[in-house]
This record gives sequence, structure tokens and C-alpha cells, in this order.
Amino acid sequence: MGKAIMIQGCTSNAGKSYLCSALCRMLANEGLKVAPFKAQNMSNNAGVTPPGSRTPGLEMGRAQLVQARAARVTPDVRMNPVLLKPEADTRSQVVLLGRVDHKLTTMPWRERKGLLWPHVQDALHSLMDDFDVVVIEGAGSPAEVNLRASDIVNMRVAREVQASVLLAADIDRGGAFAHLLGTWHCLIPEERALLRGFILNRFRGDARLLAPAPEWLQEQTGVPTVGVVPWLNIPLPEEDGAALEAEEREPGEEGFVAIARFPRVSNLDEFAPLGDVARWVSTPAELAGARAVILPGSKSTAADLAWLRSSGLAAGVTRLAHAGVPVLGICGGLQMLGTRLSDPHGVEGGGEVPGLGLLDLHTEFSSEKTTLQTTFTDPETGYAVGGYEIHHGQTLTGPGTEELVPGQLWRQGNVRGTYLHGLLENPAYLERFLGWAGLPIPAGLDSLDARLDAIATQVKANLDWDFVSGLVER
Repeated sequence: MGKAIMIQGCTSNAGKSYLCSALCRMLANEGLKVAPFKAQNMSNNAGVTPPGSRTPGLEMGRAQLVQARAARVTPDVRMNPVLLKPEADTRSQVVLLGRVDHKLTTMPWRERKGLLWPHVQDALHSLMDDFDVVVIEGAGSPAEVNLRASDIVNMRVAREVQASVLLAADIDRGGAFAHLLGTWHCLIPEERALLRGFILNRFRGDARLLAPAPEWLQEQTGVPTVGVVPWLNIPLPEEDGAALEAEEREPGEEGFVAIARFPRVSNLDEFAPLGDVARWVSTPAELAGARAVILPGSKSTAADLAWLRSSGLAAGVTRLAHAGVPVLGICGGLQMLGTRLSDPHGVEGGGEVPGLGLLDLHTEFSSEKTTLQTTFTDPETGYAVGGYEIHHGQTLTGPGTEELVPGQLWRQGNVRGTYLHGLLENPAYLERFLGWAGLPIPAGLDSLDARLDAIATQVKANLDWDFVSGLVER
């Protein structure tokens, strides 16, 4: 049976996913067979398992897909058995082992937990049997005592496999030592016994100036600080909406790609290749100077289309499209560009709403979700492109729109739509898209593997690696 090491955080967005990715690569570099695991993810940033995994064509959280890449193993839905995809402030779709579970989706929050935990146990123990080390990611904070009774992702998971827990705090936010001490105080004795070290994450400055605080913290808790990890400007695909934070442009500044900031935007990490030419927009005024517009994916297409209209962005996007500005819709954005959206099965509440009418398409939501990894040859570039599909809709083409690739890619003048998430991660298509907009190709990101190697090197250099690696020695 393998060993388990777990990263928990004092808060959400403490860098747990990032540190787990680093650990997966570092331990894989030691010659160990490593698997990531997160019992429950709440995110609309999801991907699809590739052909050749245990069951192909299944959904799992983007963070665990990246961590599997870091561990150099094939993604497997056991690595993220429960995925919650928010559809509204008080409603989320439940994806269990890669497939939507309609019964669990309709159940009250607290009633789900008892039904989900056996699946979490089975997935975790199965990975422990198959791998040398399982790198486990927590969620939020284990100090949320109101959630302890229904916990299936933090200390309950750690106790299940007696994982060695490292607790991370985002020191850039301030108050890190109080966060660490307070979290320790909120744990019960058997949970404290599993807490083996503290990590100060995202530190800027001279680590020598932290003394004597780490020593004081160890005196209070008996737990050493085993790492001071600097702020690293090496991006990884985001788990959630943190990636929506972007530097502001002056009103009317020329030369950028405007991406609509839907309330329920999904798969936002796919726009990272646009670099600093991308800007998220929420108002018509922010469209001024845009050379291209993207309507991204959405977890609640009809609701986000209503927001697009109420915000004034729908009218602004339509004006730009009629002026010849390139417009690209991806998945939910594609559906919005059509003439109408029908929901006969009540997937998003039922009924029918008009689209923007920029593509002669009609989308009908189906009760079954399509989850595929897909490749096709783009007839406009002649290059093969690849990505993944996650959608409920089936789209029919009218006479006014050209279907470039059946069921995948459509064009009507300067307006294009696709179901393929990750299209702009294909360099040939990215270059073509920016060429239509008259924009330069941004300085390319290093490959994901190169970034994972760089992150692992930096994190390892700032951890007590002998201590950390000793937690998983066979």
C-alpha cells in the first residue's frame, strides 16, 4: 500500500493546487509512481480524461489533470471522484466519477455527503493500492468547524489513510502566522497528530526577516515550518475564477482581445496562450479598442446570455461583429451566437430563448452530456487541432452559416463558433485568430511540462526536502 502526503490550506486560494503539482513532479523525479487526489472539487474549470485511461471521456477537475501531468501518469477520474460545478449561488451540478449524477444534483447539500463518502473511500484506497505515493489536495480550510461533520475532503480524508499533512498559508495576504496557529487550534487531537509541517507560501522578500516567528510558532504547536516558498511567476492552469483577475487597461486603449466575463464562466484557463493581449470585460465601455471578441464557455448558458443582454455587452458585441471585428464563441458562447436555444428537457430550467443571431444555428439542450477529447483538421489553416468537449447542447446548422467541421466548427463571415475547448491552445489556430484581429502573437508560454519542471525546482529549493521526502519513504 502506498503512502499519502497531503497539502491543506488555511484559506481558499492558499496555493494548494500549485504546491501539489510541484510535489507530484518532485516525487515523480525521485522515481516514485505518483498519483494526485482531491476528493471533491468545486470548479467549472474541468477537462476530459483522454483515450486509454480506465474509462475514457469522463470529466474531472482541471487541477488534477495538471497534477497527473506533473506526476507523468494518465489522468483517471479516481483522482477527483466528486466534481461540483456551480450553476447558481445555491445550486451545483454533481459529477460523480466523471458522469453527472442527476439524483445527487437535486439533493440538499448536507444529504449528499453520506452518499458521496463511500465513493471517495473506494477511489482513494484504489489509488493507494496502485501507486507508491498519493499526493492529496484539500479544499478551503480544515478550520471550518461548521463543516467538520460533513467533511469529505480535508481531515476526514487525511485520517482515512493516515496522510502526512502539510498546512500552507498565503503569506502575501498577511496574517500567516495567526492563520497557521488558529487553524492548528481548530483541529481535534487526532487531526493535529497528522499535521507534520507548515509552509509559508508566496513569500516576497528576505526569508531571514521572518525570524523569530517560525520558532515561536513551533513552540506553540510543536509543528516545524518546513518551507518558505517564494512568489513564483510561473503560471499553471487555474482551478477557479482567480484567473479572471487581470491588469486593467485604460478606457479606449487599442489592441486587445475582449473576453466576456460571464457570472458562470467555465474553462477559463484555455485563454492563457493569449497572454497580455486578453482582457476580461463586463461593460460595453470596456469593449472600446477591442480587435476581437470571445464569448467563452458557460455553466449556465441561458442565464449568462440574459446577463450579457442586461449588461449591454450583447449589443456591444453585435455592433463590433457587424463592423467586421472577429468574434469567436466557444461552447456556451457558440450557443449564444445562434438564433435560439431550446431546453425541452429542463437542463437549465426549460423554455426557449433567442440567441444573438450572429450565426444561423439552433441549439437544443439534451439531458445527456457530451464529454470527448477531439481532434480535427481546421480547413482554414490546414493544421490538425485538438481539445475537448463538455456540453449538453446539440447544434443544428441553418443555411446562412457554413459548417466548417461537422458538429465542431462554424463560420459566418467574421463570426466563428466551436464546441472545442482548448482551440486557442493550438499554436496554428492561435496565430490565425490573432492574425484576423491584426494583433501580434504574444511571447509564448513555455510548455506545460517545462513550467512544471521549473516550479518543482523552485519549490524543492525552498523546502526542507529531506524532511518532506522522508514523509513518504517506503
